Amino acid sequence: MPLTPGTRVGPYEVLSALGAGGMGEVYRARDTRLKRDVAIKVLPDLFAADPERLARFEREARVLASLNHPHIAAIYGVEDAPVDARPHMYALVMELVEGETLAERLRRGSIPIEESLRIAVQIAEALEAAHEKGVIHRDLKPANVKIAPDGKVKVLDFGLAKAMEGEPAAANVSFSPTLSIMATQAGVILGTAAYMSPEQAKGFPADQRSDIFSFGCVLYEMVTGRQAFQGDTAAEVLASVLVREPDLTALPPNLNPRLPDLLRRCLDKNPKKRWQAMGDLRSELETIAAAPHAAAAATAVVTRPEPRWRRLTFVGVPALVAGAAIAAAVVWFAARPVAPRVTRTAIANTGTAALTITGTDRDLAITPDGTHVVYVGNGGTQLFARALDTLEPVAIAGGQMRGPIISPDGQWVGFTDTSGGALKKVAITGGPPITIVTSDALLRGATWAPDDTVIFATGNPTTGLLRVSAKGGTPEVLTRPDRALGEADHVWPEILPGGGAVLFTITAQTGGLDAAQVAVRDLRTGTQKVLLRGGSHGHYVASGYLVYVAG
Repeated sequence: MPLTPGTRVGPYEVLSALGAGGMGEVYRARDTRLKRDVAIKVLPDLFAADPERLARFEREARVLASLNHPHIAAIYGVEDAPVDARPHMYALVMELVEGETLAERLRRGSIPIEESLRIAVQIAEALEAAHEKGVIHRDLKPANVKIAPDGKVKVLDFGLAKAMEGEPAAANVSFSPTLSIMATQAGVILGTAAYMSPEQAKGFPADQRSDIFSFGCVLYEMVTGRQAFQGDTAAEVLASVLVREPDLTALPPNLNPRLPDLLRRCLDKNPKKRWQAMGDLRSELETIAAAPHAAAAATAVVTRPEPRWRRLTFVGVPALVAGAAIAAAVVWFAARPVAPRVTRTAIANTGTAALTITGTDRDLAITPDGTHVVYVGNGGTQLFARALDTLEPVAIAGGQMRGPIISPDGQWVGFTDTSGGALKKVAITGGPPITIVTSDALLRGATWAPDDTVIFATGNPTTGLLRVSAKGGTPEVLTRPDRALGEADHVWPEILPGGGAVLFTITAQTGGLDAAQVAVRDLRTGTQKVLLRGGSHGHYVASGYLVYVAG
């Protein structure tokens, strides 16, 4: 029986129905504890009557909950609660993803090649991250891909096909997530017919190459506007998957010739002849996306320009423009910059979620994809994360803290625990903090490098910058202040793009911050150079500017 608005499933209050399928009914619900909207998938009553299946599902759900990736819809937990006359109702609590599904988008026809490739790369990144954790989707299809209004893609129902099946015997399954209308207690095949791999159609176990086949089906449909394998019935579609080849002549003209080759390798009937790793496929997709048309592909020249930060570091700073509060150093002009997309938001300055600014630390950080801000609030006792398209922040950690930093993949937040003299990290979705490193001296800034190390400063007069693995360990000393030059400390580091160098501030023994300098250290050669004097808190902007604090 469907749930009505106002029904409570544990702490979750049902707001409206979102859809239904073989895997259960899905509702928008309000988490009354964390004050956020979530999606809850109410699982079929079959689970309550099958303890072995339920135990298997809970084991798999724990694995799925470990998938933290910007293009994978997060799983928050499993809820078991009495609802109406049912003593048990099992519901999967998931991230609520706004927007339309790819299936809904495809009802309007094929998708322009540039947009198709942009969507495909994001799906590939999600699959690559899951495969690295040993998780196979098993049911990739347009209905399981959501496209947010800003174009960001989220893959849904990751691994639920395995989580919801009975104990192994893949060809002898008693419950099919997406083909339940065909179920007969035996010989039911997991997956949606038009997107499943030949091995799944035969009832054999799926592996990452099965996901690659399904991915090829989805990409083909985006580009052509029609399914790669068709039929009037599910049986005919399965027969098409097993014996027919996709019609690659249906692809639009003037495409990069590497795209048909990529699709051909995705959709090969023999798993050994397909792409063997999603990372390789994703890399090829990115190359094609850079030149999606035949003419562009023929004339494109692949170059590796010198990074802008390296020009800033070792060519020099052509001009410095100082201001009373913030100034910029113009360091490189190669072309007129593209006008940036402006996003406006506001953070309350009252209440427990108010932004707390303490001294000279950076108490607000932005995720690499620009979709979330993380900041210290409530008088320096709570860490909040907030999506820029929402109004309410979510508290992800508590304690005495400051100076949040974000991991390169946007999934972790590092911060200084000022009560215990430690650098810690917490998942951006919340959870128990993990200590990275402890220090007897006051921490004075940190930055997270692409190689998953953290460079930090302690204010210890004998050491400057230190580096430690984000997983913990013994720190390595990178710099030491030169007392003979009047240096007091090296603080407030910030990694430059690519991770090859780090900006930092050199404080002076006398004169305060007015006498500070912004320097850069090449982490490969160990050489360093002062970029400017009379400033601090250097911050590199991708357009080629160095922003810093003066006065």
